[in-house]
Amino acid sequence: MKALGFPKSARLLRPADYSKVFDDVQLKVPHRNFLILATPNDLGHARIGLVFSKKNLKLAVQRNRVKRQVRETFRLQSDLPGVDIVILGRQGLANLDNQTIRDSLNDLWRRLKKKYHQSSPSRAAESRPAGRGTG
Repeated sequence: MKALGFPKSARLLRPADYSKVFDDVQLKVPHRNFLILATPNDLGHARIGLVFSKKNLKLAVQRNRVKRQVRETFRLQSDLPGVDIVILGRQGLANLDNQTIRDSLNDLWRRLKKKYHQSSPSRAAESRPAGRGTG
């Protein structure tokens, strides 16, 4: 059976990584219960950071449950572009069941990919092979 992990290379680890995203937000995907902020990176793969406050999720059990759902849906996204992502939790998350959270997150990942490709036609062109060469 294949080991399914969540390596350190897929996470924002340092405060400077979070600051980079907060200071230079290029993609914003809002939702009733979440807010995704993202900025492109040069790593070629996506990294994620989580911000869930006690104000919105009072109990540690609630915060940990939501974070597990976010990590799992992120891990299953194989075609995310090279961006650093910060997910912020909003009020009302504690009242949602796991399936509703997963469905919301899957929709957010889809919208993030769509916004990324719409906002960066130059990046999309770089990933496509050139039509004609000179020679």
